[in-house]
Amino acid sequence: MTERTGGPLDDRRSGPTVPRMILGARLRRLREARRITGAEAGEVIRASHSKISRLEMGRTGFKLRDVDDLLTLYGVDDAAERATLLALARQSNTPGWWHAYHDVVPSWLNVYLGLEQAAVVIRTYEQQFIPGLLQTEGYSRAVHRLSPEPQDGLLERRVELRMARQRILHRPGPPHLWAVIDEAALRRSMGSAAMMREQLEHLLEISRLAHITVQVLPFAAGGHAAVGGPVTVLRPPGAELPDVVYLEQLTGGVYPDKPAEIEQYRHVMNQVVIQAEPPTATADFLHRLLRET
Repeated sequence: MTERTGGPLDDRRSGPTVPRMILGARLRRLREARRITGAEAGEVIRASHSKISRLEMGRTGFKLRDVDDLLTLYGVDDAAERATLLALARQSNTPGWWHAYHDVVPSWLNVYLGLEQAAVVIRTYEQQFIPGLLQTEGYSRAVHRLSPEPQDGLLERRVELRMARQRILHRPGPPHLWAVIDEAALRRSMGSAAMMREQLEHLLEISRLAHITVQVLPFAAGGHAAVGGPVTVLRPPGAELPDVVYLEQLTGGVYPDKPAEIEQYRHVMNQVVIQAEPPTATADFLHRLLRET
């Protein structure tokens, strides 16, 4: 099967996150179709109802024995279907390339990195900083210096990871990145004038790519739908999974997952896009900033 039909993914690209989510969603549908409770399923794999919930949400890895036992409980007899689901279970335990940066990747960020690397669409609004996927190395270094976390000589590792994440924008079949950047983020100096000019010039250059859309939300827009803070909405590959909302905070990340919450944040992003300057005005705006810098 291909990514489009929800079969095994290229784990070198997506890591374990998306395979976990796809497998979890399929197991949930199988369980519900047989009208088996989470507690009953948990007993079969010697686990709690909460463990079944975490598995079905894709928040943890799968043991092959547990998946095999659940498929038997759910009456999955077709050999091809079992093989596909067990292949997803194996992928769900395959570390992503960013595992090599485990010293600078907190547990809450692992889920996001897997989604970012596999997403077909990434929509983001930033009000304080240039979005991470669009930062230059110098700008990224300045941002990481602001972190409340102890640096312990790991600042360059954090910058290196951020630069490595940006490879998705230059690979074959890249995601569509749609970024709305608040004027405050563009005007806030993060270092020398030369470094800020380099960052603005980078935005100009990369926004010319067909799969990258950059909009500016100017001060003149006044109050707006995303006044509460940065928002990222990621669309996983295939048709089986809903969009994922990610809200980054000072010391962690939140993933609202109720359908009503996801729809609310999609609406927020749609409103911000409408309130922002059109993409065709971005180059002129950045050129004006460059003349002022």
